[in-house]
Amino acid sequence: MNFQKNDVVVVEIEDIGNDGEGIGKADGFTLFVKDAVVGDTVEARIVKVRKNYAYARLEKVIKPSPFRVEAKCAYHRQCGGCQLQTLSYEKQLEFKEKKIRDSLIRIGGFEPEYVDAHMEPIVGMEEPFRYRNKAQYPVGTDKNDKVVTGFYAGRTHSIIANTDCWLGVEENQEILDCILEYMRENRISAYDEASGTGLVRHILIRKGFSSGEIMVCLVVNKRMAHVQHAGKRSGPDYLPKQKVLVEKLARIKGMTSVSVSINTEKTNVIMGKEIHTLWGRDTISDTIHVRDMTQPGYPFTGKGLTFCISPLSFYQVNPGQTEKLYSLALEYAGLTGKETVWDLYCGIGTISLFLAGSARKVYGVEIVPQAIADARENARRNGIENAEFFVGKAEEVLGDFYEGNDTEAKPDVIVVDPPRKGCDGACLEAMLRVRPERIVYVSCDPATLARDLRVLCDGGYAVERIRGTDMFGMTVHTETVVLMSRVKS
Repeated sequence: MNFQKNDVVVVEIEDIGNDGEGIGKADGFTLFVKDAVVGDTVEARIVKVRKNYAYARLEKVIKPSPFRVEAKCAYHRQCGGCQLQTLSYEKQLEFKEKKIRDSLIRIGGFEPEYVDAHMEPIVGMEEPFRYRNKAQYPVGTDKNDKVVTGFYAGRTHSIIANTDCWLGVEENQEILDCILEYMRENRISAYDEASGTGLVRHILIRKGFSSGEIMVCLVVNKRMAHVQHAGKRSGPDYLPKQKVLVEKLARIKGMTSVSVSINTEKTNVIMGKEIHTLWGRDTISDTIHVRDMTQPGYPFTGKGLTFCISPLSFYQVNPGQTEKLYSLALEYAGLTGKETVWDLYCGIGTISLFLAGSARKVYGVEIVPQAIADARENARRNGIENAEFFVGKAEEVLGDFYEGNDTEAKPDVIVVDPPRKGCDGACLEAMLRVRPERIVYVSCDPATLARDLRVLCDGGYAVERIRGTDMFGMTVHTETVVLMSRVKS
């Protein structure tokens, strides 16, 4: 049967795609149905036809899956953020474990038996909502020119007005409503992407889960002129009547820092490089604890590290799962206090400082200078003296030590936590050249993980342990920790 756009078909959903869409077949023809859940029987309208498959939109659930649950958010279908909110959490974890396994087999070329022999159960959350300590909300106007904020609809830059995302902390709603009220009362314009005009572009909110400290940073489109206060020329106000806003925000429990970020570029990059604190401190703090990943319930071991977080800091958005992820990386590293460890793509030093407590020496490398400045400050704040940080490309910094025959810096263990695109080829080559005993790979994308593991295995390493960690409940994303050891020749 030849299907056409707008045809309505009945299909039983048999699987879940990488982006969370339901997969089923109608007369042998494969359909990808957004918002359908595995086990559903649905009525779907075809929206795009390809040679061997088609994309369809869910019209009606005829027979709900036993894995289908009621969504908490009324906007989950329009918003691109929560692809799995109607799928039971247990089934979400199963899906993510399968996603890791399938990527290793299909992309990495590993045998299923090999993967199964080394894969451990995924680490889930106790509560898969209200887990994000950071949120960035675009600001715009609706069809009635009313200022709104929320999230972009999937694959668009059209804002769905919503101040209470179920993945964010409860304080976000009070903060956003406060800022919107201030903007509407004072006729402050929202940024318009098409024309590049308007003042307020985004609202960044961060919360330290252990400290309770909250940071708000408004991204604005221009620098304001100097203003007169009581007849005297003073510093610039970055927002009209900013004192009114600051006083409102300062009354919110936990508020610690209010700032602005200047971004006048026509770009999709949210934050500008120029940050000015309007009230309170420049940073907030948060503490991450080490957990014993070998015990049921993953209890704290009593160790904790405090981190200083600025508006531009990279810091994992799910602190509860971050403790489990980093503790797992520490366990996989197998440190005895005698090892030299290199932490490549180290960010603000979170993993590095965890490792330092059990290593002889840790070297952290990151290409972003501000991140290294934060890492050094975090080491100082926690009284850690055996961690050293360098700005540069991982392969170049590591290579300089290797070429210089610095035996003290020769790595026994390398830890990598690259961005979604995975490790650079040159970085993989550098790791293979210095040949550490163990490599711990922390990944946020199973596909690039599989690709890189194949390179490392072909270069003389073997996979020992694989374990997923769910950092992003209700979404299709997952993190993975892998331990590799050098094959003895």
